[in-house]
Amino acid sequence: MPLENDRSRTPGQKARWRGGKRSIVVAWKARAAEPQVAKSDHLYRRTANRILDAIEALEPGDPAPSEAVLTTLCGVSRSPVRAALQHLIQNGVLAVHGNERIVARKPLESDRFDETQVHSPADHVESVFMELVLRQDLLPGQRFTEAELARRADTSTAVVREYLIRLSRFGVIRKRPRGSWTLMAFDAAFANELADMRYILEMTAIDAFASLGADHPVWAEVERMIGRHKELASQIDERFHDFSALDQDFHAMIIGAKRNRFFSDMFDVMTLIFHYHYQWGKVGEKERNKVAVNEHLGILDALAARDIATAKDRLAAHLAVARRTLLHAISPSSRPNGPGNLPIAALPRMAEVGTAAEN
Repeated sequence: MPLENDRSRTPGQKARWRGGKRSIVVAWKARAAEPQVAKSDHLYRRTANRILDAIEALEPGDPAPSEAVLTTLCGVSRSPVRAALQHLIQNGVLAVHGNERIVARKPLESDRFDETQVHSPADHVESVFMELVLRQDLLPGQRFTEAELARRADTSTAVVREYLIRLSRFGVIRKRPRGSWTLMAFDAAFANELADMRYILEMTAIDAFASLGADHPVWAEVERMIGRHKELASQIDERFHDFSALDQDFHAMIIGAKRNRFFSDMFDVMTLIFHYHYQWGKVGEKERNKVAVNEHLGILDALAARDIATAKDRLAAHLAVARRTLLHAISPSSRPNGPGNLPIAALPRMAEVGTAAEN
């Protein structure tokens, strides 16, 4: 059927059609003028929390970091930064003074969004999965199901399946029948390729520190990271298992200096693989973590002194040690009685491990 054109309409129909068209245009323009938060609440909320971190050390009356600085720090575009800034202004944390934004008061814990509000469903699934691996609740070689992971992440199996399919492209997991998956082990060639990529990404990212201004919030993050490392170092004999989470945050800070979404995606997968395989070689784990904490502190101290060349040299040495540790961890001699030598059927499922831990 041919489309009806404007000439075939009666005057009354034309008026109603044009009036309806104007209403649609007006509504569309009004919607376009609003901050686009609804489609990405998690991004806006996460950005707001990162801005609160950035201004935590500032005093009332100090100028807030610029939008350009915050987009780099938060790794997002200007839209979520502007939405987050407007939210903080409305809550009285920031204020507009002339042509700049200033800190109106010290941030409170109540100003922050809860962690459950700052992640998308996919982000949350990734976080839950990585936590299971890093905290050794999901052991090497275990089989797990989409339903089990969905229950732990309090989300749908569709969201879980989408994440697992993406992760499987890197060879980290393998699909098995009836919605189940298995973590995979790797050979030396794979480990070397992974270490090569990690070296390229982090050595490129650390160069970005040289271009950051003295007032950039990342320097405050460096100081906080030094404090966290010193605290763990003082309690390493009892808390050496906590190193995995700190190590992830440390390398995320390095990668974050280079505002590149592809770097961040690769970093998440690399972190998972590295710490997953460190689980094989438990012998000497405490001493290994002690050494790594001190290596981190050497890099952080150089960054705090703005000595990027020294920081880069120390990072290169640290990554070389990480490569050797990974290669040792995947060698059969490092796990003669490990779960990798048991048939899959003899391994506990994730749900069984979780139940045992709870009891």
